[in-house]
Amino acid sequence: MTPATALLEHDWLSACRRAAEGVRGVLAAAPTSRERLVETGTVGEGGDRTLQIDRDAEDAVFAQLDALYAAGARFTAVSEERGRVDFGDPSLLVIVDPIDGSLNAKRGLTHHALSIAVADGPTMADVAFGFVWDAGPNEEWRAVRGGGAWLDDVPLVDVPPERRLADGRLELVAVESAKPHLLAAQAQALEAATGRVRAIGAIAISLCQVAAGRVDAMASLGPCRSVDAAAAQLIVRESGGLVAFPTFTDPLGAPLLDLGALSPVVAARTPEALRLAATLPAA
Repeated sequence: MTPATALLEHDWLSACRRAAEGVRGVLAAAPTSRERLVETGTVGEGGDRTLQIDRDAEDAVFAQLDALYAAGARFTAVSEERGRVDFGDPSLLVIVDPIDGSLNAKRGLTHHALSIAVADGPTMADVAFGFVWDAGPNEEWRAVRGGGAWLDDVPLVDVPPERRLADGRLELVAVESAKPHLLAAQAQALEAATGRVRAIGAIAISLCQVAAGRVDAMASLGPCRSVDAAAAQLIVRESGGLVAFPTFTDPLGAPLLDLGALSPVVAARTPEALRLAATLPAA
């Protein structure tokens, strides 16, 4: 069964929305930074120490995946904490990041998101449905391959064009993996590319800002994981933007099943800006 058929036969959007409500409840039950710092004592399949809110948010998402399975959907889930989970079909992939930007979440900073993607193949090019819920502004982003992208049910069409300074640099670029040593190493490249930078702290959310034309481009200065980018990269592309994973010869060839950090991700509204963004990740 292809994702197009599965999307018709099973209500993935409603399941994602119910999952977002579940994650909202998890966050509301632990409203303070002290509560959100609690760890489970384990390390997730993505390699990070698991927070209790990560575990509880993932449980909320998998409750909806269990319901889809009970309704007849067959797929394989790939999640940051649990890794690969068999729901009866290895060819239909559901890529889950229960809380993208978990450092923001545990410190009480606003931008952190639920990210869910559905794909009919092993690479970013194969993502057929993407859903991102940003908990801070309570924004819902989604896209269907070949069917467009939406922000809070409003189609992302006629997106504002990129803005450039008088010297040709992009006005505003979002950066992720904003560790001091990466920022220091790429300071000259950033200065040559843009007038200002923004570090939101969540790759999925930064990609979505490109989809709406709120920033002119984005780049992760270091490698990202498939769960961080799978849903949002489709949202950018279906909004008319461009995405690339520069480590791979095929710009959209980054694999979905590997939870390791494999490649930086860059996105922009035009080919020229995408080439400029591709100069920003550290070598």
